[in-house]
Amino acid sequence: MDASPTGIGILVDERELISRVLAGDPAAERELYDAHVDRVYRLAYRMTGSEEEASEYTQDAFVKAFEKLGTFRAEASVGTWLHSITVSVVLNGLRKSKLKRKRETDLDTALDVSVGPTPVEPWIRRRLRAAMDSLSDRYRMVFVMHDVEGYTHQEIGTAMGVAVGTSKSMLFRARAHLREQLADVAKEYAQ
Repeated sequence: MDASPTGIGILVDERELISRVLAGDPAAERELYDAHVDRVYRLAYRMTGSEEEASEYTQDAFVKAFEKLGTFRAEASVGTWLHSITVSVVLNGLRKSKLKRKRETDLDTALDVSVGPTPVEPWIRRRLRAAMDSLSDRYRMVFVMHDVEGYTHQEIGTAMGVAVGTSKSMLFRARAHLREQLADVAKEYAQ
C-alpha cells in the first residue's frame, strides 16, 4: 500500500478490493470485512449500549453494504461509507424496536470494550450516563462519533447526511449541554 500523503495508494487499493469483491472473490469479502468490522462494531455498540444489538447491527450493516457495494462511488472512503450505512441501520433498528433502551452502555461495561481504561469514580459514571441520556439521539451520535470514536466532521456529515457545519454545531450544542448538566460534578471533583 502506498503511504504517500495524497492517499492515492489507499484509493487504488480500495477500488481494487471492491472490484475483487464485486467479482465474487470470497477472500476479498473477508478482507473488506476484517478491515472495518471492529470500528463498525464499536460505533454500533456505543449507539446501542448492547453487545447483542451491536453484533446484530454490525452484521446487518455489512449485509447491506455488500448488497449495495455496486453503488459505491468512491466519493468518500469505504470506511466512511460503511459508517454511514451503520448509522442508518442502527437508527432504523432502534426506531423499529421503539424500546426505551439504555442510550449509552454502562461505563463499567464500556471499559471492557475500550483499550486502556482509566479508573473513574462510580458516581461520576452515573452522572455522565445520565447527562448523555439527556442528549437527543442525533446530538449523542455526533458527540460519540467525534469525541469518543474520533471521526472527523466530514465523516460524521457523510454518515448522518448533514453538512459539516451542522455536525460542528451539533457537537458544540452537545458539549454545552453536557457542561451544563455536569457543572456541579466538575466543581466537586476539582475540590
